[in-house]
Order: sequence, then structure tokens, then C-alpha cells
Amino acid sequence: MLYYSTNHTAARATLREAVVRGLAEDRGLYMPEVIKQLPASFWDEIADLTFQEVAYRVADAFFGEDVSAEDLRRIVYDTLSFDTPLVRVEDNIYALELFHGPTLAFKDVGARFMARLLQYFIKADKRTNEAVNVLVATSGDTGSAVANGFLGVEGIHVYVLYPKGKVSPIQECQFTTLGRNITAVEVDGVFDDCQRLVKSAFMDADLNAHMRLTSANSINVARFLPQAFYYFWAYAQLRKARVVGGLSSDSNLTAADSNLVVAVPSGNFGNICSALFGHVMGLPITRFIAANNANDVFYNYLQTGIYTPQPSLPTIANAMDVGDPSNFARILDLYSREDVQQRLNQRGISQPLPSLGGVMGGSFIYGATYSDEQIADTMRDCYARTAYVLDPHGACGYRALKEQLQQGEVGIFLETAHPAKFKNTVDNILHLDLPIPEKLQAFMRGQKQSIPLSNKFDDFKAFLLSQ
Repeated sequence: MLYYSTNHTAARATLREAVVRGLAEDRGLYMPEVIKQLPASFWDEIADLTFQEVAYRVADAFFGEDVSAEDLRRIVYDTLSFDTPLVRVEDNIYALELFHGPTLAFKDVGARFMARLLQYFIKADKRTNEAVNVLVATSGDTGSAVANGFLGVEGIHVYVLYPKGKVSPIQECQFTTLGRNITAVEVDGVFDDCQRLVKSAFMDADLNAHMRLTSANSINVARFLPQAFYYFWAYAQLRKARVVGGLSSDSNLTAADSNLVVAVPSGNFGNICSALFGHVMGLPITRFIAANNANDVFYNYLQTGIYTPQPSLPTIANAMDVGDPSNFARILDLYSREDVQQRLNQRGISQPLPSLGGVMGGSFIYGATYSDEQIADTMRDCYARTAYVLDPHGACGYRALKEQLQQGEVGIFLETAHPAKFKNTVDNILHLDLPIPEKLQAFMRGQKQSIPLSNKFDDFKAFLLSQ
């Protein structure tokens, strides 16, 4: 399968080229030319499949033309060595717990898959002696998931750029204590500065002549597409529990037939973007809610139809502190495609653009935005009533469901990271002494190793050229 750029001026790329480059030459994000519809047999069997089996079927639709069945199955099964269980929090509201992987965050899925796929391409590449350098900007969990996913992988070196003082101490430990083929770069700025430095590096001729560069942020197709796996698995778990019904015999479930709503805590929008790809492939979700913290660029777009990036604001849900989400371009491109429009019309969904949803209605993507005070209140309320401990990001998704779920609907919100990764915040809000899982304690015992840098591209370029 070939991949095109969202800016539509770069040449088409193969999967290998798209994964290794990360970003297209015209600074656009890669999109697959074809988004396959999953067959009726998949939906007939999904309630009886394991997580790995569900994920392999989805992965085959994405990558089966470019990776052999045996290798793809190995990559998927090795990636998913842990579960993403669906946990009932209260009537009709479930948490999809994505924090059971090695770094206790949802990005373990995409990062581990990408590490294995990239290594597969490197081994198949004749230029085996030329290392690939992975650049990744993080506001918290991406850095730890990518660093640990690539740790010790031969032929790959990872540079993690993170904003100084704006990630939790536990998150910082997870990518600054590893050493080996992982280098942490502490940027004097905010996440958007880190993301800008990464994107600028890809466009710099001197750097590209000096080293092979790719990205492990959700701008990389091998990072964000595999995140669709756990949305299908969440639906499968509801089917197993007979909480929701199955598809009709012709596999065309309309919006009116579905009662499933999914709320996604959203920062750079890779997570919800992967869910939207799943939706186009046939996943029966009636609507999505993009739950923001005070960084409300997407929410404002839903209200006005105008996209206005803003400097990011620091919040207690720091992994969502993004003022110019990269994957917004993918969402716009996805719903401008004729094939996608036709599929939505067949399923009874109309008018996905220009506003997509919001208070204007008439669509299936809605928004929500919450202040730190509202997030804290939500955590306290949920814990008092249900004894379930929300992390600040999951609290946004949970509150969005509480406010927008309608009678007869079933809601899923994503718990994107273990609450202990934000222990100080959670303890202060809930008056707890939250136990720290052993996986996190092991990171905390390590020695911090990081390179301090300004947020100026010239300084970052000089650092990379010295490597």
C-alpha cells in the first residue's frame, strides 16, 4: 500500500519509507491510500477472539500488503504481551484501562509495535550498518513508552525531547534513567517547542545528510494506527459480556443502531485519530467525544469551524498540554476523502465537515473542555461514589461521558495512564497515599541522565550534528 501526504505535494511513499521518514518531505503527515473495510466474518467472530487475534486481523488490514503474515503476527503478538481490560465503573460507563503495559500508559501499544516494525524494516534493508535515529517529543507518556519500546533494539538510537519541569517526576524517571541507546534531551520550553524542534529536524538538509531520522510521535503511521487495536478489543469485550449487540448480517450498522459512545482524553489527537480510522473500517460507535483540558483548540474548532492554534497551557493533565495538535491535519484529511464520505453515508452519518460536531450537532465527533478545578472535582466525585481512582486525563473522558451520555447508551472512556504516574496530584486531590507499582519503582531507582538544551533549533541541530 502507498501513503500520501496530508499536504498533497510530496511523492507517494511505501510503508517502509513512511515509517522510516516519519514526516513527508512537504511536512505533511502520511495517510494510507486505502482504508479497508473489515469483512462480515470478523464481526461475526469478534466476541470469541483474543486481544492478539483481534489486533492481528486489524493489523492485517493496515499492513498486510507490506509485511508477511508470519512476521506481522509475530510483531503483533510480541507487542501485546499485556491486556487492556474494560472495567465497569458505574451503570453504562466503563473504563478502558490502557496502563497495564511496561510503562503503564496507552502509548506502550503504539510504541512497542513501531519499534518492532521499524526493526523488521531495518533488518530487511541492505543498508544494515546505517543506524536509524528516532526523534520523539513528549509531554510525558510518549517518551517513556517509546524509550522503553526501543530500549536495546539494535541499529536504532532514540532522542527523547521533553519540556523542562513540565512532566511528572515519575514520567521523567522512565526515560532519563535508561542510558544505552536512549538519550533524553531536556528542553527549556513547552511541549510545542519540542514538537517544533522534531519537525524542523526532519526538514533540515544538513541533518538528513548527517544521519537517518524518523519520528516515534503519533505523526508516524506505525505509532498511531496500531492504537486502533484496543478500540476493537473494547467493543469485543462488550460483545463478550453482551452489553452491546452485534452487527447486522450485511455488516452495515447505522448510527441509529449503535448505542456505544467513546470519550478520548485528547492532546496531540493521535489516539482519537486511530479510533476514527477504526470507525471508518466499520467499528460500530455512534459518536466520539474529544475530551480536552484547558488546551481547548479542538473544542473551539467544533464550536466555530475555525482552527486557531494557541500556546499550550500547563495543567494537571499535563500529557494533554498541546496547543497545536499535529493529528488535526489527519482528521481533516480523513473526512475530506470521497471513500470515507461514502461509507459514512451508508451508515447513516452525514455532514462530518466543516464543524464535525460540537454544539452544532449533526455529526459524530463532539468535544469537551475542563479546567484543573473541574478535573479535580471529577476525580473526587468519582472516587467518593464508586471508589474508582481516576488519573487527571481519564477524569476528562469520564466527565465528558457523565455530561453527554444519553439514556440507553453505553459509554467507554480511556484511562490512558496509571494514576500513580501522577501520584502527587492524585494524592493531594483524593487525600490518599497511592501505592506505586513495582514497575514504576524500578524506574525511580535509576540515575537521571539528560542533556539540557534551549528551545532554539540551531542549538538542537548543533547537538545532533555532534552525535
